[in-house]
This record gives sequence, structure tokens and C-alpha cells, in this order.
Amino acid sequence: MVHPGPVRTQYEVIPMSMGVRLAQARRCQNLTQEQLAEKLGVTRQAVSRWESDTAYPETDKIVRMAALFGVSCDYLLGVGELPAGDKPPSPVTRLLQEAAGKRVLLSFYEEDDYVPCDWAEIQGFDGGWANVAFVRKKKDKRDERLIPLSAVRMVTILPEGGEN
Repeated sequence: MVHPGPVRTQYEVIPMSMGVRLAQARRCQNLTQEQLAEKLGVTRQAVSRWESDTAYPETDKIVRMAALFGVSCDYLLGVGELPAGDKPPSPVTRLLQEAAGKRVLLSFYEEDDYVPCDWAEIQGFDGGWANVAFVRKKKDKRDERLIPLSAVRMVTILPEGGEN
């Protein structure tokens, strides 16, 4: 029996659509469609239509999303690529890095995300998520949770050794 040699398969490179790029950039920032919609002043359904390529955002929205995601408008529109080795910026800022391991107060965009506590400690980061210990002095209780960074509105670093 004669071996036919290596099998060569040709693949067609299909460029990512604007909707796919938008959804990917949104997820990199750990935002829900609802949160993005709120930031842009549109409905969640509008964001859903953009991501499914059934509608396209207005130019001003593309510019705002590009700034929000740290990418170019060309990239979102599907006519440009991220520079080699680049990826959308991490949602973990320098200030969040400095707050890690310290006593902090956290405020959230949504009241439903609030965790009753005297103070919290950011223990580490995993992509767009933070591992946070919420501490209640009266009950001597420590509740650890993984929270999306996009839900945090403000971080206040408490003085070291001081009582809150």
C-alpha cells in the first residue's frame, strides 16, 4: 500500500465582525450588556443587536466604546487589528493594585451588590474579578467573595492601624 503523503487542508480566514469584536472587548472589561448600555445611554437590546451584527451603533457610540475599551475605532469596526502582542487593557488599575492587601471601603454601582461590612480587603485579582474579604467586627465574621471589578464604583483606602 502506498502512503498518500500529508493531507493539506485549506482554511479560509474569516475576519471577526464588528459585533464579535465589540462583545470580546466588552467581556475583557468584565462588563455586562446592561452595564455597557447604561454607560452609553442606550438599551441592553441595542447592545445585543450590535453584538449580533443586526444593527450598528452611531459613530459617537463607537468612539466612546473605543475609549472605554482602550482600542481603536478601526479595531471595533473590523478594519484594523490590535498591535502584535497587544490585548485590551486590564481593568485592574494601578490604584486597585495599591489597594490590594489593605483595609478599604468599597462602594458599588448597584445597591444589590452591597455587602454589609465594616471594611474589606482586596486579596487578589483574576482578570476582571477581585477576590475580596468583607469583615464585620461585631460578629467577628469574614465573608470572602469574588466580585466583578466593573461593579465597583469607588475604593477608599483606610488608614493603617486606625479604627473605622
